[in-house]
Amino acid sequence: MRIKNNIFALVAITTALAWGGLTSCSDEPDSENFYTFTGEMASDYLKNNAKYSDFATVVERANLMDMLASYGHYTCFVPDNDAFDEYLKKHNKASLADLTDADCDTIARTHLVNNMYSTMDMNGTQLHDANLMRRYLPTIAGLDENQNAVVFLNTRGAHIYYELRDDSVENGIMQPINQVLETSSGSILEVLKDNDRISLFYDALMATGVGEDIANTDPEDTSWDPKSHEKYYYTSDFWKEVAWVPDTKKTAFTFFVTPNSVLKDKYNIESLRQLYDKACEIYDPVYPADVNKEGHKYENLTDSVNPLRRLIQYTILTRYVPGSDKLTPLILNFPGKKLDGKTLGYDEDLLNPIDWYETMLPHTMAKIEMLTVPKYVGSSKARERYINRRVDAKYPDEQDWNKGQLITENVESEYEQDALNGHYFYVDDIVCFSKDVQEKIQNMRIRMDFATIFPEIMTNDIRQKGNPTVDDASGTADESASPKNGKNYYFPDGYLDHIKLRGNCAFVYRRPHINFWSFEGDEFNIFGDYDFILRLPPVPFSGEWQVRLGFCALRTRGVAQIYFGDDPNHMIPQGIPMDMTRFITDPEMLGLTELMPAEDEGQNNTAYNKIRSDNEQLAESMKAFRNLGIVRGPYGTFHTNGDDMTRWTGNWRTYRRILSQNYMDCSKPYYIRIRVASDGKQGNNNEFMLDYLELVPKNVYDISGAGQMEDDL
Repeated sequence: MRIKNNIFALVAITTALAWGGLTSCSDEPDSENFYTFTGEMASDYLKNNAKYSDFATVVERANLMDMLASYGHYTCFVPDNDAFDEYLKKHNKASLADLTDADCDTIARTHLVNNMYSTMDMNGTQLHDANLMRRYLPTIAGLDENQNAVVFLNTRGAHIYYELRDDSVENGIMQPINQVLETSSGSILEVLKDNDRISLFYDALMATGVGEDIANTDPEDTSWDPKSHEKYYYTSDFWKEVAWVPDTKKTAFTFFVTPNSVLKDKYNIESLRQLYDKACEIYDPVYPADVNKEGHKYENLTDSVNPLRRLIQYTILTRYVPGSDKLTPLILNFPGKKLDGKTLGYDEDLLNPIDWYETMLPHTMAKIEMLTVPKYVGSSKARERYINRRVDAKYPDEQDWNKGQLITENVESEYEQDALNGHYFYVDDIVCFSKDVQEKIQNMRIRMDFATIFPEIMTNDIRQKGNPTVDDASGTADESASPKNGKNYYFPDGYLDHIKLRGNCAFVYRRPHINFWSFEGDEFNIFGDYDFILRLPPVPFSGEWQVRLGFCALRTRGVAQIYFGDDPNHMIPQGIPMDMTRFITDPEMLGLTELMPAEDEGQNNTAYNKIRSDNEQLAESMKAFRNLGIVRGPYGTFHTNGDDMTRWTGNWRTYRRILSQNYMDCSKPYYIRIRVASDGKQGNNNEFMLDYLELVPKNVYDISGAGQMEDDL
């Protein structure tokens, strides 16, 4: 294995290549990236090794060899000639000449990733960056025929050769492999249909009309033209940055599928009628008013009130999630640091990393969590991921009703799992919005990072991208088409379904940073004379709910008026304007300066640890904050330098503002309107921040004695 010092110097500079470098999968690098090297390039590697001549021919026919001869940061998975012999036999081809140019283009792009990955960086369930076909390659740890620890790239035996791994060239890393990689070019419906082990789920999908809904959804808006939008320059705090619009505008789905064997073994279900009967058992208590409607009958499976249709809808997320790693918050790849392998922003000993996602069943969400808190793992395994599980201080014992559904990462090797417009996982039980899910499991504080509220952020490969361990240089904006540390994005009105932008404003997503005072490391900033309406995520049951906004106050930010209501055209102002320049330590925060006296996180957290050791003191502290309509930052979240966790409870800028406290009907949509109220161009162009949202039921937030005190996590 040849080692070039310059490439490893680059690795050291970028720190954790799995997160770094290039998030774009553009067809060709910009001309600004072309210059001459004296060392071997990826193109030279392919041309100079006879055993890779077939792949070199394919790359040439795809017109990508010049790209591999230029500056860049590539990982090239290189099938040898033996692998091509097997591939041609499988597809009844006599030689490479029988492949079309389109075939060659697909093969070449499947094996190229616009970022550098050593095998050490392949420690998740899939590469963090898509290949040039905009598809994600699985990374599965396993043993080859000689018992060497290798990385498999699918479930069909494709792996990186142990002896040849991590061979570096001037513009990337070469990973020789034993098979030609293939991914499905069909739709998710075709992929599901081809798996006979989930035939009952597929039959129900089609019989209820949900499959037709998906078939009628365009996987990509081909009218979207990113080149028609200019870069957007802005300043957040003192950081001068640049943002781009997304490269694509896609729509896709993620399925949680219960195999036939599980349905038979657990419920003796083998027919569509039996599955319908089970759906009635689950959903009739949730929607009792619909039981006697005509659409409820087995003969009307496509009706919106039909229990089987609801059962299928709830198993589908309205976004593309190609691996379980992406279902929960970002896991750090931070070699040599204490938090390497930990979830960004979560104290995993206190909080399971959790994300919430809307499903195809109207007005519902699914809770996805990774198990990390030792005392609540129960009979499960740490770091497994579950749907609608609840084992916590309120329900400490794992039982059938609250243990949730285990997500299995990979399906059997003979089946595809990923498609152009979707991905699916196996689960070990029926995923459903049952009465227990509605009233117990989801009867809790729902905390959502704003990047999870908008499906487009995940479907178009924007969330959690870039190198969170590296800041861009202060005072400068990396304007290259593929900034080495990752991109920031902005979204014109109409791109995001959940939000309507009005006025002259820009809606910006800033990529994750470990040191940001931001939940899960990323944040949204809005600049200008903004006036926008956000459709809130649904609440699981009707009642009084608080809507809270988590953010970081800065002197460079602005003031906004908040409105709330179920009609976006007629909304009610919620209290006085929200001033994002106010710190907890400011004199205007009457009574709070005693609870957080210093602009020193260490001192404040030391003082807070004393408060939280006494429940009575903790309750009084919470009440003092709530009297001003705010909540201190969570104790279980933090920012970091990679070694130490600095908890937000000690930060005088990171707190939660109660936006509204109103009755919310779980069958209706609700909206928040945010309108600039600054006097002129305040701070950084009236900058407003959206970091995370909390939906909190009264039985959780009521600490007046009528209910249990809310935890501070």
